Amino acid sequence: MCTGIRFSDGSGNLYLARNLDWTAGYGERVVLTPTGYATRSPFGAVPRIRHAVIGMGIVEEDTPLYFDCGNDAGLAVAGLNFPGYADYAAEPADGAVNVAAFEFPLWVASQFASVDEVEAALGQVVIVDKPINEKYPSSLLHWIIGDSTRAIVVEYTSDGMHVFQDDVDVLTNQPGFGWHHENLRNYLNASPDYPEKVVLNRADLVPFGSGSLMRGIPGDYYSPSRFVRAAYVHAHYPGKDTEEENVSRAFHTLQQVAMVEGSAAMGSGEFEKTIYTGLFSSRTNSYYWNTYEDPSVHSVSMADHPSGGTDLLVL
Repeated sequence: MCTGIRFSDGSGNLYLARNLDWTAGYGERVVLTPTGYATRSPFGAVPRIRHAVIGMGIVEEDTPLYFDCGNDAGLAVAGLNFPGYADYAAEPADGAVNVAAFEFPLWVASQFASVDEVEAALGQVVIVDKPINEKYPSSLLHWIIGDSTRAIVVEYTSDGMHVFQDDVDVLTNQPGFGWHHENLRNYLNASPDYPEKVVLNRADLVPFGSGSLMRGIPGDYYSPSRFVRAAYVHAHYPGKDTEEENVSRAFHTLQQVAMVEGSAAMGSGEFEKTIYTGLFSSRTNSYYWNTYEDPSVHSVSMADHPSGGTDLLVL
């Protein structure tokens, strides 16, 4: 399972962050795709790299398989688990832009500069169940895509493409985004405010301390609960100015929905945990991350590496 958030600072810079929750990692690393890289797009959806891309993923058959990434224009995307709902096309469609599921994040980040551009292009897109190879079948995902102004959620199901305006800047897992958004109406009473005293008969009652009006916000790891908790914390986090403050904001927010090993088992009996937390900042074109085993926050900037070369850089 996973959780993603998007926000911007007062100067119009994007921050898109996510937790990747699973039982074990995939050997993921930070990967930089330069503009001179020769693509291997099965249906030609990514003919060339228009924007340099940096993010977390793996490289298979000299192809970047991004879990989340951002580009040099300030656009970012993250894929989150969506089993039972995601249903890609079995074959490419004539006259469409056919995007293999494994290359969807690269297609977004390498081809476009804004959410507006992506949304305009999605009307012609078919996401195809075309795995990179037999070792890695297509992951069943939906995606949050953000820039400095807004976010959308993309879901491809049995009845085709669905694009949602993500006005809460949060995404978790199944069920679909529309259900999660509607479910927030069950928590309209939640507030960070300190309540006034209540008089019951002759008793003046005051709260024990802060947080009284947060009661009812779910604390478990279930996907609907993480959506509500992330939306609440994210909405009430005060705006920050500096890169350091906004990096701190992203990691502190996602800590509220991070999974601890031993607390939530999958059907296999294995326990999920937050494998890593990753963040793309368009302010510095940097990628930040930490892992379950190493909570220290590390970073890599595009400026530190050539973004116009021909070879993928695994950092």
